[in-house]
Amino acid sequence: MAVATTQTLEALCVNSIRFLAIDAVEKAKSGHPGLPMGAAPMAFVLWDQFMRFNPKNPDWFNRDRFVLSAGHGCMLQYALMYLTGYDSVTLDDIKSFRQWDSKTPGHPENFETPGVEVTTGPLGQGIANAVGLAMAEAHMAARFNKDDLELVDHYTYAILGDGCNMEGVSGEACSLAGHLGLGKLIAFYDDNHISIDGSTDISFTEDVSKRFEAYGWHVQHVADGNADLDGIAKAIEAAKAVTDKPSMIKVTTTIGYGSPNKNNTAGIHGSPLGGDEINLTRENLGWTYDSFQVPDDAMSHMRKAIERGSSNEAEWNELFAQYKTKYPEDAAEFERFVSRTLPADWDKALPTLTPEDKVMATRKHSQACLNALAPVLPELIGGSADLTHSNLTELKVSGSFQKGAYENRNLRFGVREHGMGAICNGIALHKSGLIPYGATFLVFTDYMRAAIRLSALAEVGAIWVMTHDSIALGEDGPTHQPVETIASLRAIPNLTVIRPADGNETAGAYKVAVENAVQNRPTLMAFSRQNVPNLAKSSIEGVAKGAYPVVDCEGTPDIILIGTGSEVGLCVEAAESLTSEGKKMRVVSMPSWELFEAQDAAYKESVLPKAVTKRLSVEAGISMGWCKFVGSEGDTLSVETFGASAPGGTCMEKYGFTVDNVVAKAKALMS
Repeated sequence: MAVATTQTLEALCVNSIRFLAIDAVEKAKSGHPGLPMGAAPMAFVLWDQFMRFNPKNPDWFNRDRFVLSAGHGCMLQYALMYLTGYDSVTLDDIKSFRQWDSKTPGHPENFETPGVEVTTGPLGQGIANAVGLAMAEAHMAARFNKDDLELVDHYTYAILGDGCNMEGVSGEACSLAGHLGLGKLIAFYDDNHISIDGSTDISFTEDVSKRFEAYGWHVQHVADGNADLDGIAKAIEAAKAVTDKPSMIKVTTTIGYGSPNKNNTAGIHGSPLGGDEINLTRENLGWTYDSFQVPDDAMSHMRKAIERGSSNEAEWNELFAQYKTKYPEDAAEFERFVSRTLPADWDKALPTLTPEDKVMATRKHSQACLNALAPVLPELIGGSADLTHSNLTELKVSGSFQKGAYENRNLRFGVREHGMGAICNGIALHKSGLIPYGATFLVFTDYMRAAIRLSALAEVGAIWVMTHDSIALGEDGPTHQPVETIASLRAIPNLTVIRPADGNETAGAYKVAVENAVQNRPTLMAFSRQNVPNLAKSSIEGVAKGAYPVVDCEGTPDIILIGTGSEVGLCVEAAESLTSEGKKMRVVSMPSWELFEAQDAAYKESVLPKAVTKRLSVEAGISMGWCKFVGSEGDTLSVETFGASAPGGTCMEKYGFTVDNVVAKAKALMS
């Protein structure tokens, strides 16, 4: 491939991006140089001419958001951040790419590198996060902007590749984005025709542009993404002019552009070029600079972003000062949102119940909690994956978030669980203080597992509202009965899983979830379909400790029954029966393993004293993990197979979740 060697200022900048990526990957002996080499022109035009950001204050609220959905090409982003003057990415950081404790990890991670908006790498997640970012911008603009002062006014830009477009999550999210008409979302499709297995034509031959047109996006094509910088700029200008649709700009590029022997091959996708090929690439691109060296002219030009960013932020600060003068109440609310400060006594809105109150399913208690919180927490926003009337997640104080009605807080995700999860992550990572929740049946967390895992990994304050939490959902049968699901979710680090027993514990779960959200930690709550009794000694405070006694005795118990969710009521009834026979009983409600494990040793000993070795756990799911709480002399009442299609009560009875069977299991242990 013959490439002109005349180094214009633009070429110096573009090639600086390329060679920082090449050199960093080579030094690490690991990484993906091909995408940065091919996508450098589009990224340079975007960051140099269009994006508003302040490298010295990556958290400036009204910045444009940038998402590298094709996160394997992260050296593109790190090079841009270094060149434009971010303090979080120095030249030493570039040189320590993919090394221990560096700020330049193998994929962009928002919790590691200030200025990185979202964690990307699992393909398709980034563009779906970008949809969430754009939805958050649209909602905040509708909520706070005035005719004379646009406080919230920024774009979300994303670069995605063929892999992102192959993954189903991108289709779910982009379909919804088109329906919603998110005009401030602009995506660049790096159309380089190469994936790890080779040319994409072995598996991916659809017309992506027509697909996005069908989604309702404005679509353009820049045929020469390697050199047509003016064409890229004009396409961005045209995209910004379309305000009622998201835009996709297909930019055809050459992966590994400049490499004489490895360009347009899978070999350059995920492997260093090697010394000999780097030398040939330098010669081919007329690059006479040493490794990690940036020409002074290129650095000087790119660092102009610092002055631009400072000026942009100063202008916005002046606008906000005017806003505070004219609209002080809205300004105070905006500041509260962005600072992630909860209103005083917000939790007092949560309902409390007694055994005399109406018996309901915990999903109905969840509905009551959501609607008690909605008026006092205007930052609460979310919805269901087409199960609103089963999950009971509609906020009665608001209408539906739709095109032209972005001020509303009920999100209609459609049957798009995975897209819902990634979008909620994006909403939270917008850092505007919004607290998103997403809901479906518990078993369908399988469809959104990657997004839930990323919410925990990326420190996202999302709330996952899951209903129909066991075999007791009944007639829908094994496909809908999540026997192994809770155990698998408990295995995810940094995810708080809560399975409340009644109304008070449901309120406690929401208190924890909201507090977690503002501390950038996700919470998953699992609610029952069937009615459960309100327990005499359940409490909001007990949930925060993860486990606590709801039945107790004088002295040392003969046995401890440990239940979660709807099974706690069974344990209480079984304890009453055993107490009448002279047994000393303790029943522990354990709504959350994670919260209990976070308590100090003294509290844990007070709840589960080591001296009491006879323990029985009761949960309508697999027993995996319960050994840590019941010990070697304990036992479990569990479900070790898939469920069955029958009325919920019948399922519970046939699988042994009856008072009589709990009593029998307890007696067997004590004997």
